Amino acid sequence: MTEEFHRIRRLPPYVFAEVNQAKAAARNRQEDIIDLGMGNPDSPTPPHIVAKLIETVADPRSHRYSTSKGIPGLRRALAAYYDRRFGVKLNPETEVIATLGSKEGLANLANAITSPGDTILVPNPSYPIHQFGFIIAGASVRSVPATPDEEMLHALERAVRHSVPKPTALIVNFPSNPTAYLATLDFYKDIVAFARKHEIFILSDLAYAEIYFEGEPPPSVLQVNGAKDITVEFTSMSKTYSMPGWRMGFAAGNQRLISALARMKSYLDYGAFTPIQVAATAALNGPQDCVDQVRALYKERRDVLIKGLAQAGWEVPSPAGSMFAWAPIPERYAHLGSVDFSKLLLERAKVAVAPGIGFGEYGEGYVRIALVENTHRLRQAVRNIRGFMAPGNMPGATPVPSEPVAV
Repeated sequence: MTEEFHRIRRLPPYVFAEVNQAKAAARNRQEDIIDLGMGNPDSPTPPHIVAKLIETVADPRSHRYSTSKGIPGLRRALAAYYDRRFGVKLNPETEVIATLGSKEGLANLANAITSPGDTILVPNPSYPIHQFGFIIAGASVRSVPATPDEEMLHALERAVRHSVPKPTALIVNFPSNPTAYLATLDFYKDIVAFARKHEIFILSDLAYAEIYFEGEPPPSVLQVNGAKDITVEFTSMSKTYSMPGWRMGFAAGNQRLISALARMKSYLDYGAFTPIQVAATAALNGPQDCVDQVRALYKERRDVLIKGLAQAGWEVPSPAGSMFAWAPIPERYAHLGSVDFSKLLLERAKVAVAPGIGFGEYGEGYVRIALVENTHRLRQAVRNIRGFMAPGNMPGATPVPSEPVAV
């Protein structure tokens, strides 16, 4: 009775635990920690969405069991969103399902379609559920490059040639968490052609579709002709409408995959609380200026952070989308690795970030910085980091006080 359970043995120790423990200890010491680690939106949910929740929850009829597929009005609202945003037609009865956030949907679909020993293609680095949802389900994961370019396409072809058994599914996630990469529609056309040729399902995570800052809005894989034959795409209310704790997401696309997910969910849950679904419907059908405001907010924060870090001596690529900056560890600290660097940054600069190794082995050498504090706090974070990176402040050195930096 001392052995770990089989599925637990397949999960490595939680990489973020060390940094989280150090963060908790610092807060217990009453230290002011600027937390840019978790991608947890800090903005309040727009008032009209909250008002609809309050209105609906006052009706006792809404307190009963809901439906695991999502109420019909919500599924119609999601189909209407895809029509106006991407020009994609969806049948809300057979090609749309509501999920308890995109994470739950991905994990349950992995269990629905995976047999032990299946091979799944997953970008590395990527959001942990992309690989561990399938690992928990008994699959083997083969990593491919995370960049939406020829390198990924060539790696996919090699993976098909050298994987036994042949891969059954491919994960894509653009705008990406953690790397903030964006894909073009032409790239999606290549991905769909590859997947159709090799009879591989595509599972697309589009949670950050509305968080972009320059150029054309990010496309959907489902815009590609024939994509719906092999693709399911996951979206979420969490970032677009600042509703992370509401746990409201969707899967849309291939009818066979949606049916498999619906059957799995029918055994596991009765869906989100009905007032949450009604409020989510109001969000999708209502005024969208709140989405523009969220986008503008993250752009302002991005610009403050990236400019400030550059002035502090830390050159970080400016993300074109998502709510994250994917930051290479400064060269003088690269030998520490992402976990120890994150802990040192917490100790010396009072800034929490997510170590890149937590997103896959090819995330080593990076940290993810989330834009989840206001600009005043971001400026403070930059000042703290500037002091931390000042000459003489190498590991083991005594920190010197930071000076104000204009950002």
